[in-house]
Amino acid sequence: MTLSLFDEDAAATKEPPVAGDLDRPRRVAAGFTRGDLIFRGVTRSIGVFVLVLTGSIGLFLGYQILPTVHRYGFSFFTETDWSPYRNVLGVAAVVVGTVQIAVIAMLIAFPLALMTALYISEYAPPWLKPYAVGAIDLMAAIPSIIYGLWGLFLLAPNAIYLSRWFHQNLGWIPLFEVNTDAHAAAWAQSRYTGSAFIAAICVSMMVIPIACSVMRGVFAEAPIGEREAAYALGATKWGMIRTVVLPFGRGGIIGGAMLGLGRALGETIAVLLIIAPKFELKWSVLQTGTDTVSGLIAGNFGETTSKTQLFALLAAGFVLFVITLSINTVAAVFVGRSRSGAQT
Repeated sequence: MTLSLFDEDAAATKEPPVAGDLDRPRRVAAGFTRGDLIFRGVTRSIGVFVLVLTGSIGLFLGYQILPTVHRYGFSFFTETDWSPYRNVLGVAAVVVGTVQIAVIAMLIAFPLALMTALYISEYAPPWLKPYAVGAIDLMAAIPSIIYGLWGLFLLAPNAIYLSRWFHQNLGWIPLFEVNTDAHAAAWAQSRYTGSAFIAAICVSMMVIPIACSVMRGVFAEAPIGEREAAYALGATKWGMIRTVVLPFGRGGIIGGAMLGLGRALGETIAVLLIIAPKFELKWSVLQTGTDTVSGLIAGNFGETTSKTQLFALLAAGFVLFVITLSINTVAAVFVGRSRSGAQT
């Protein structure tokens, strides 16, 4: 290879490199492209907007609670009756009813959602997985009013027999006690209708697809290397799931359960169609009559005749907002400490 006249002149004028320059690392420019900057700005704006929106809702409801506290004092949170015509308002009974329905719904939905997620992720044949995932997603997309109608016309007339069975066999527990004779030949069916137990069964059907979707998505991300290592050490299918999938998916299990619990706490239409509204602080979940915070707001918002009642309903909404936000915050802490939560 021969050099031209211009190449020889350039080589003659070029200074030889210093030995230290050869060992010096190159500086790589870490700038963002225009597309990255746009995406980063949009996502940051959406995140800030969600935080501001949530904070503004809390501040608005917190500000609206002041007239109620000023008028009724802190007895508003301990009073069980809601009688605007007697100027007696309180949310203690509806808060207890909300917690009862949500807890019973989660006791029913959590094991079903967990087992369904494990089956779809680990046991279902490949040809069945798309159909099973589509069915779960379809259940989550069904409107609440449809579940409410199903619970009112199909579930409630048949669930009273299950309620009676619990009363007959576990009636000595205050939770399953009903003020009637369960062993009578002509038993009082009206004592079991519109109860928190029946409403919880309906709500559990709405919680299952939400919790199952979250759990299944996390189980599918379990490291394939750890799965194969468990098999290489002689683990069975269930042994691999118990030692790899479940520990890795703990964040998804907690997150899915808490997300479902938030749905159960705030469910309105389905509960309002099934329950028989009754403002009474009772621990029996089988006996007719209960109410929830969301049901109270939805059932009385259109009938408010004064600003006092309106402020009281907004105060009840603030109580529900605080409960839901607290549960989600605790769930976020546990999810963040898990392996799957830390990686996502």
